[in-house]
Amino acid sequence: MKLFHVSDVHFGAEDPAAIAWFKERVAEERPDGVIMSGDLTMRALPTEFDAGGKWLQSLGVPVTIEPGNHDIPYYWDPIRRLFSPYKRYGAAERLIEKPLDLAGVSIVPLKTTARAQWRWNWSKGRVSNGSLKRTLALLQDVPRGNLVFVVGHHPLIEGGTKGTARTRNGDIALARLAEAGVHAVLSGHVHDPFDIPYRTAAGRLRMIGAGTRRLLVLGVLPLGVGEDARRDRGPEATRRHGNALHLLARDGRDGTGEQGARCGDLCRGVEQASRDPCD
Repeated sequence: MKLFHVSDVHFGAEDPAAIAWFKERVAEERPDGVIMSGDLTMRALPTEFDAGGKWLQSLGVPVTIEPGNHDIPYYWDPIRRLFSPYKRYGAAERLIEKPLDLAGVSIVPLKTTARAQWRWNWSKGRVSNGSLKRTLALLQDVPRGNLVFVVGHHPLIEGGTKGTARTRNGDIALARLAEAGVHAVLSGHVHDPFDIPYRTAAGRLRMIGAGTRRLLVLGVLPLGVGEDARRDRGPEATRRHGNALHLLARDGRDGTGEQGARCGDLCRGVEQASRDPCD
């Protein structure tokens, strides 16, 4: 199984070459699904959602979106931001937190955006008690033995990237997700890719971030298939469940793949923890 993870495309300020490059990769590799971890738009305008939604629908594969901070109305529209922030999604609406029917894999949403906060910068992340409870409740319904990916827009803790999320209650949420048996938390926001192991007394999970115009490929392989699968088994729970998460990268920053081509076939290969193979 192959899943594409992408984030922060920002329709309204999108890079046409990168958008075309991504669509070509989907057509060529035919993933089982695309996970969009937020900031589909730049200013949450209906025209941006419509353009972004139509682009995602045109990919011809199942897609799910978790909204980002750019996907709710900006400060100059306080009424809509405070009272109806998650409307007017246009063609993208049917893709918001859409369940993906994937054998052996569960995708669970976690809302990290906030319409208002007790700090100046409302673009930063926040996991409310209600959001965490909703995600934990959804996790209880996950079939036993599945690989479990939680998708939020903001990284729950800082991962050494140039951009920051400063997600309030993120550390608490991450610990609870580890206790619940989550294997990886997928996010965006900081515009830099990363793959960082996070260890707790309850086990280990991975924080995986897709950068702007960067594509991450999540391969779910049976354990024992290939040397990479044996070497990269992810959380201890995957030893029992019999699957491994195999992470690859593609680079579309210049819309041509030339950046990625310098590190070999568009950065094919397992990306090591907290190391970007294209840098």
